[in-house]
Amino acid sequence: MSQRKAILVIGAGDATGGAIARRFAREGYIACVTRRNADKLAPLVQRIEAEGGIAHAFGSDARKEEEMTSLVQRIEADIAPIEVAVFNIGANVRFDVLDTTARVYFKVWEMACFAGFLMGRETARVMVPRGRGSIFFTGATASLRGRAGFSAFAGAKHGLRALAQSMAKELGPQGIHVAHPIIDGAIDTAFIRENFPERYALKDRDGILNPEHIADAYWMLHQQPRDAWTHELDLRPWIEAW
Repeated sequence: MSQRKAILVIGAGDATGGAIARRFAREGYIACVTRRNADKLAPLVQRIEAEGGIAHAFGSDARKEEEMTSLVQRIEADIAPIEVAVFNIGANVRFDVLDTTARVYFKVWEMACFAGFLMGRETARVMVPRGRGSIFFTGATASLRGRAGFSAFAGAKHGLRALAQSMAKELGPQGIHVAHPIIDGAIDTAFIRENFPERYALKDRDGILNPEHIADAYWMLHQQPRDAWTHELDLRPWIEAW
């Protein structure tokens, strides 16, 4: 690429976020990946570099305004302009509503919604003057409907979806593509393998989501011309009831 460009992935783990970072790195983007503990990102950075890409790991708390502001400024000043920003923090917890403490509800909202606002605002501030960029917020089944036991998670994901819609309508005319991919179904992760073996067994039937294929969808979104932008798309295995 003639001009260095960066992708910022907030919540880059060993599944979806990591796959997205790797996908864009293969296309020449510098992958700036974050999670609370930067040391846990070492395997991802090594894999990106082994595949010929460039990656930088950052330890940051996405719920802290000053940390998000500093992170974006540091990447812009020292690495490359942020062309793509992906918010991929999970926070999926189950509590009966009578057992949901104020602390739990607030923490889930902070992680899955408020942190998304901070990332979206800070990256939009550097993208708008350039008149281009993509901001993607990863949604879930809970973005569309609440279920018993998921009052905190559904509330946060509904809020994130509303944020994405508002930003898309405000920033689209300024050249920024804001999208909200909804990932509806189990993903091929160690967590699913270890905690839901019966669900993981569906992998042989293409019954759970492959992170690499999710990442392909994010790359497709970023490549869309602005006369045919997708704001929301649903990704789910053929076997999933919906």
